[in-house]
Amino acid sequence: MKLGFFTMPIHPVGRDWRETLREDQEAFLLADALGYCEGYVGEHVTDLAENITSCTMFLASLAGRVKAMRLGTGTVNLPNSHPATVAVQIAMLDHLLDGRLNLGISPGGLLSDAEIFGNLDADRNAMFLEGIDIVLKLWAEAPPYDIDGKYWKLTTRRTLVPEIGQGIIAKPLQRPHPPIVVTAVAPFSRGVAAAAARGWDPISANFLLPKWVATHRKSYEEGCVAGRRTIDLGQWRVAKSIFVARDEVTARRYARGPQSPYVHYYNSLVTKLVKNGRSNLFKENPDMPDADLVLDDVLDRLIIHGTPDQVVESLLRFRAEVGPFGTLLYAGHDWVDPALARESMRLMAEEVMPKVNGRIAKETIAA
Repeated sequence: MKLGFFTMPIHPVGRDWRETLREDQEAFLLADALGYCEGYVGEHVTDLAENITSCTMFLASLAGRVKAMRLGTGTVNLPNSHPATVAVQIAMLDHLLDGRLNLGISPGGLLSDAEIFGNLDADRNAMFLEGIDIVLKLWAEAPPYDIDGKYWKLTTRRTLVPEIGQGIIAKPLQRPHPPIVVTAVAPFSRGVAAAAARGWDPISANFLLPKWVATHRKSYEEGCVAGRRTIDLGQWRVAKSIFVARDEVTARRYARGPQSPYVHYYNSLVTKLVKNGRSNLFKENPDMPDADLVLDDVLDRLIIHGTPDQVVESLLRFRAEVGPFGTLLYAGHDWVDPALARESMRLMAEEVMPKVNGRIAKETIAA
């Protein structure tokens, strides 16, 4: 199992934006230094807590600073951007990162973003599919393009001057394009199956109960079969909220105490998703009334915390519940205590993952 990084992030409203942006950058630089294999960052436009408004701009700020780790958009919310804008920004970013870019895409899950961009009542899944199809056509086809979609129409026929490069969309460094991943936030996700059939790979969200994460394996396998791909669970990424400390008391306090950034994160997220009609993500029984949803029960299922040895055991139990996957994405949270936050990331890379992989290797040999 490889170790990566994923952050939305969610910071307390009112923190200095400059400070949180620097903190988020520092988390990526630390992950790179510790050998995390890849790092993703989300984007939202109308949320002061989720303060990365452009994942492409944020990742561009890391160009030349992150030395080995692949970086990924997590995700570009396609209905909210013109496909030509997405195509050229991703192409440029891929060059800035020397071909170490993964393209994460989604229809977008924040309803206030959809409202401000005017697509709240639109079929955003259809816009998402049309958007990525246009981006891929722009990279694959010769100008003047002449793309006639339901939501977007693109051409440079009237202004094309090929001998000087005018009217031509730039292509990414990776050919035919960067690897494409999609975030999966729904149980029994049909999107995972559809993505796998097209050659794309899933990231299961860290705010989805393990019971529902487990359903993504079948969806992914069905999609691979439909797309005549070899089923490779090593391409399945799963995000998880984890905190590691040297002692159990510190781990419990930081992960579940009154000032915990993890509690703040899930309190914000549960509030948001319940109001947006997505409370099913946090329920073992979908028929349970929203009024019976208890935050502490959600935290028990979604946060792994403890000493390195305790986290190893928790991760192995989690893997046994959801099934084998290729990359564990350590979820980024606000750094209430920067020293503890850094130490957790270090312990995760240097002590937890070697033991997890040692145990997985022994289980594989025994089997």
